[in-house]
Amino acid sequence: MPNWLAGGNFVYLILVLMVIEAVTLALVWARTARGVPPLSLAVNLAAGACLLLALRAGLAGAQFQSIGIFLALALAAHSADVTLRWQGCAK
Repeated sequence: MPNWLAGGNFVYLILVLMVIEAVTLALVWARTARGVPPLSLAVNLAAGACLLLALRAGLAGAQFQSIGIFLALALAAHSADVTLRWQGCAK
């Protein structure tokens, strides 16, 4: 297995792609008011980013506390995402 893959450095590439996705979708929203609202997009991508950072920490051999912090942040972002979606369905 290549070193960059085994060490988890590929996570940074995925995070950069997520930022490009966020900017693109935010621009679409700003220009057309169609698509995912920016707040919903942000919390959804934040949950995924935190999971990726937990993966990176685990692959890099970080202490379990670091991984736990990223997982807790992912849970918080996911909870916010579910709350926003639940409120959107009630309308």
